[in-house]
Amino acid sequence: MFWRGVWGYLPANIVQGVVGFLAIVLFTRILSPEDFGRYALAFSVTTLVHVAVFTWLEAAMARFWATEEPGPGLAAHFASLYRAAFLVSLIYVPVVALAIWLWPADPNFKLALAFGLCSSPIRCLAKLGQERLRAAGEVSRSAGLDMGVTISGLIIGVGFAMLGAGGASPLIGLALGSLAALPFVLPGELRQARTGVVTVQRVQTYAGYGYPIAASLALTVVLASTDRFLLAAFLDEAAVGAYHAGYTIANRTLDVLFLWLGTAGQPALVMALERGGGERLREAAREQASTFLLIGLPAAAGVALVARSLAEVLIGEDLRTAAALVTPWIALSALLYGLTAYYFGQAFTLGKKTRLLLVAMAIPALLNVVLNLILVPRFGVVGAAWATAASFGVGMLATMGIGRRAVTLPIPWESLIRCGVATGVMALVVVQLPAIGGFPELVLDAATGGVVYAAVALTINAAGVRDVALRLFDRFRTRGAAA
Repeated sequence: MFWRGVWGYLPANIVQGVVGFLAIVLFTRILSPEDFGRYALAFSVTTLVHVAVFTWLEAAMARFWATEEPGPGLAAHFASLYRAAFLVSLIYVPVVALAIWLWPADPNFKLALAFGLCSSPIRCLAKLGQERLRAAGEVSRSAGLDMGVTISGLIIGVGFAMLGAGGASPLIGLALGSLAALPFVLPGELRQARTGVVTVQRVQTYAGYGYPIAASLALTVVLASTDRFLLAAFLDEAAVGAYHAGYTIANRTLDVLFLWLGTAGQPALVMALERGGGERLREAAREQASTFLLIGLPAAAGVALVARSLAEVLIGEDLRTAAALVTPWIALSALLYGLTAYYFGQAFTLGKKTRLLLVAMAIPALLNVVLNLILVPRFGVVGAAWATAASFGVGMLATMGIGRRAVTLPIPWESLIRCGVATGVMALVVVQLPAIGGFPELVLDAATGGVVYAAVALTINAAGVRDVALRLFDRFRTRGAAA
């Protein structure tokens, strides 16, 4: 199931990566640094509120679908989640609208925030459908939904930016892109909920499972966004824009890779545990962790190595210098967060001890606030990047240690060492290449680094990649001979 999902979700994650980079290229050029900073702040607030209010529903859909048998139980599962989503939305929308209306903030920022926050119920309904498709192993439909929302959101957002909507533009695209997807996903989901019986006990079970996940994710958002608000307080919105641009190009690259693997991996681990027991879970987990390291280590090192040329290609001239300074540190942060969220953090959901996840994430979130207060006033955007990297490192260690009280997930030390060696050799070669600047330098560094890493990884069989390659070669050769 893991590898079927890996290959099935590949197109969607390619689209996510391309759209993410296009968003940076376009919005950092169309929007002013101040408007881009307002968008970054509004997006951080929107993400935090969405996680706090709606994510428990999405988490419950992903985790409990596999435990229900077709029939009344599955219908009750759908009915409980969708009716809860509608009830929460009925309370949420007027409260948010009133709060934004009364808040004496900059009108341009309030407009961006209004579109971001009021889109949350729409995005929750779309996400519930996507999580159900993912849990059911309907890879092509889940990937198609994701690609449709992502592409339409970018197109709509760029259109509004060109019309002068300012920092609200990307968030308008996010809202309308999700809204356009609902006719394709919501009617079928509601049909499955039509005969379901909602019980308080079921909803309480979902909330007891999902709210600690939501709270821990909220702490993760705090961990990842505190720096922006402190930069705005100590410096200005343009500094926020520069930091967000550098943060996004580094984090987006790694997050897309880990999200790709995690999207396939999380339901595969649930299935392995529920239907194969502990031994099957450890086998599947070791395979996934090795794959994460095989792809994540060189990706993080590669982003750090090409930070300057990447900024020259992707980011507008007013923001690129500061963005290039933070990119290597954010690449490290993204690697640490990816391993935490998409591998070690799965121990809490697999063991259904999600309250422990809240404890694990509280540690780096609090540390991040302290470090930002110390480092941002003195070192600016670079200090914020240092604080983020240190906090995510502590977060990964906390998650590893506390997660063992829920489910023990293996650490593939041999794969870590071999992938680390291949990554080190790649870095040594890339730093010797000439600094010719811009797109030519980016292509030269990326191509050379990729070839060197692949050659070394195959030679030393990092994470068993040579074994996989030989199996694939034999399979294709057999099919060719049969044809």
